[in-house]
Amino acid sequence: MNNTKLSERLQLVLEQIPQGSRLADIGSDHALLPVAALESGRAVFAVAGEVNEGPFEAARRGVAEAGKGKVISVRRGDGLEVLEPGEVDSITIAGMGGSLIAAILDRGRQQGKLEGVTTLSLQPNVGEDTLRRWLLEHGWVLTAEHILEEDGKIYEILTAVPEAAGTLTNAEVYSDLKLAGGEVVCSKERLIQMGPWLLRSPNDVFFDKWQGEIRKLESILASLSRSELPSAEDKRKVITGQIKEITEVLECLRKDKL
Repeated sequence: MNNTKLSERLQLVLEQIPQGSRLADIGSDHALLPVAALESGRAVFAVAGEVNEGPFEAARRGVAEAGKGKVISVRRGDGLEVLEPGEVDSITIAGMGGSLIAAILDRGRQQGKLEGVTTLSLQPNVGEDTLRRWLLEHGWVLTAEHILEEDGKIYEILTAVPEAAGTLTNAEVYSDLKLAGGEVVCSKERLIQMGPWLLRSPNDVFFDKWQGEIRKLESILASLSRSELPSAEDKRKVITGQIKEITEVLECLRKDKL
C-alpha cells in the first residue's frame, strides 16, 4: 500500500518507473520518491543519493520513519558516484536544471554507472532541450514526455530507455513532424526544443508554456529595440524569427486539434 503522499510532479515521475525496479533516486531530498516506489511495488530496492549534509540527513530520517532501512540505502555523494556499476536498473533525477542532470548522467556514463540501467525518469526544472540533446547524442531514446503545472510552475518529465533496447529509434522519434497538413514542418531541432512527444499530443499546459516563452522573447525584443549597438539588429532578427516560428507551430497545433 502506498502511504506516502507525493506532489503531482513526483507522482508522475514515480509512474515512469517500471514495476519491480532496482531504483536510484539522485538528489533524493527527503527520500519521498524511493519510499513511495517501495510502497507501490515499483521498486524492490532503492538507493537515495544526496550530496549535501542537510538533505542527506533528511533522507535518512525519511527512510527510518517509513521503516524502509533494509531496502533503501541512503548514501552521500555527488551524482551517480553513490552507485556501483550494474547495481540499479532505473534512475530518477528530479528538480534540477537540464544542464546539471545531463552533466550528472555524463559523469556517470564515463564511470560506468549507467551499465545495466534500462530506464531514466528525469524532471528538469529548465533546460529540457539540453537534456534531450544529451540523451539523443548518447544513445538514449525518449519513450514518453509529460508536462504539467503545479503551484504556478510548469514542469516536464522525460522518460528514456537505451536505444540499443531496440523498441524505438531516435530516427523515428525525431523524424520531421508535419503540422496542419504539411503547412509547417517541425525539424529535428524544433522537436528537441519543444519536445517530440509533447508536440504530437499537446495539452493546455504546453500551450501556456510556449505562449510564456513568446512573451519572454517579446520582452527581450523590446529591450533590444532601445539599443543602438550594431549587434542589436542581428539579435533582433534572430529573436523575431524565433517568435514567428514558435507562433506558427502553436497556430498549426491548434488547427490540428480542431
